[in-house]
Amino acid sequence: MDLVIRDAEVVDGTGEPSYRADVGIENGVITTVVKEAAAAGCQRPVARRMLDAEGLALAPGFIDMHAHSDLALLRDPDHSAKAAQGVTLEVIGQDGLSYAPVDDRTLAEVRRTITGWNGHGEDIDFTWRSVGEYLDRLDHGFDGEGIAVNAAYLIPQGTVRMLAVGWEDREATPQELDRMRELVATGMREGAVGMSSGLTYTPGMYAKDAELTELCRVVAEHGGYYCPHHRSYGAGALEAYEEMVALTREAGCPLHLAHATMNFGVNEGRAPDLLALLDKALAEGADITLDTYPYTPGCTTLVAMLPSWASEGGPESILARLRDDTTAERIRHHMEVVGADGCHGVPIEWDTIEISGVTDPTLAPYVGQTVQASADQRGEAPWTTARRLLLDDGLGPTILQHVGHEENVRAIMRHPVHTGGSDGILRGDKPHPRAYGTFPRYLGHYVRELGILSLEECVAHLTGRAAARLRLADRGLVREGYRADLVLFDPATVAAGSTFENPRTLPTGIPHVLIDGRFVIEDGRRTDVLAGRAVRRSPV
Repeated sequence: MDLVIRDAEVVDGTGEPSYRADVGIENGVITTVVKEAAAAGCQRPVARRMLDAEGLALAPGFIDMHAHSDLALLRDPDHSAKAAQGVTLEVIGQDGLSYAPVDDRTLAEVRRTITGWNGHGEDIDFTWRSVGEYLDRLDHGFDGEGIAVNAAYLIPQGTVRMLAVGWEDREATPQELDRMRELVATGMREGAVGMSSGLTYTPGMYAKDAELTELCRVVAEHGGYYCPHHRSYGAGALEAYEEMVALTREAGCPLHLAHATMNFGVNEGRAPDLLALLDKALAEGADITLDTYPYTPGCTTLVAMLPSWASEGGPESILARLRDDTTAERIRHHMEVVGADGCHGVPIEWDTIEISGVTDPTLAPYVGQTVQASADQRGEAPWTTARRLLLDDGLGPTILQHVGHEENVRAIMRHPVHTGGSDGILRGDKPHPRAYGTFPRYLGHYVRELGILSLEECVAHLTGRAAARLRLADRGLVREGYRADLVLFDPATVAAGSTFENPRTLPTGIPHVLIDGRFVIEDGRRTDVLAGRAVRRSPV
């Protein structure tokens, strides 16, 4: 064999009790699992390389069910932000906005729209237009060698609508709906695992339920799942969850709820209401999973806070409205008094909005401060500060939104259908620490320090249950015949290094990470191995 990991405490991804074992790997596959090998007196497996794992837990590689590495995987061959966490697979194409399928017009628009998530992409050679071509590009990665970690792709419904309908707030015509159906079907045939939506982001939010249901029918026909960032995480959050449950039940489509939080003051202590809703649907036969990150603040772009009517027409129309004093005042009124749908129906509190990144370096002094604090320093109203930032940075600023509740976070992560997702935006001078710390924080803070989950249960959430949602028949468990995507960590020391003050600090206690049986992290250091590939949907 190529490698034997000896005397590891195997946490196999099923949620069952851990056990001590020797694990053998050959040609990227787990070929041997010998339980209690040292005590059994049997012939122990040998290999060209032996790794002593005494004191370490061996688990399947972690699956980040909500990632924003769509361009980072093509920009950064190191990608230690995820590799060092033990992440071996990321699910990208999230929140209804990504870079395939597109044409030349749509590509330019989507690059501008999500500059805050991924940068403008001036360093990327956009050689693809279809989903299949994008997945092929991931396969080839850097000089044909691949990418840092594996990636699965969700067809972005907002981009599909941008391509077929445009930026207008109206119902699609029958011909446009037919085109969207075909775009989704083609993307699924080319290997996407499902479809995402960003229903507080334009233009995806302009789709009515009937339109989304028709697209979900197509996804279901091809064995995929629907992953919505639904219409509100604030006022009306429970109604928004109910809408997604009902919609997917009507379509016969599995549902995976993205970053399933209950945020803002109106939802403090209301996680049990959400879980009761899900339990009822599950008992009635619904196929539902969800993901969360183990932090309270959220992270998005500043422009996402605007009311949807202000975003109709796309980026240039937004900028034109912001330049017009009368329209800008109307935007302010909706945000501060009415509660814009971009801010989940809740009047914005500028002292909770921290600027985490800008694209123009001259605006760096704003980073790390709330909009309210920056406005106070300048002796102006916070909307004046926010408006200037949006205009001067071309809609580029990213934000942290400090509106979460710890008791909700803990309650939701305990649910049996829970999985882990970082929702990590890697751009900006002060990104959310979840981009670098989600998975070790689960293991260190919530398992070891707080005991919210057992180690075995937590690993199952981060591996086996996620792989089951993705319908991956050979990943997510430590089992003979499965791909050797594995992580070795020390349960006594594993911890997130990233903080809000130093968000790009790598974790501790994760010495080894393997993808396809090859070390991408070895003795705590990133190797030059590029073993990641596009993971395509299994045929129905």
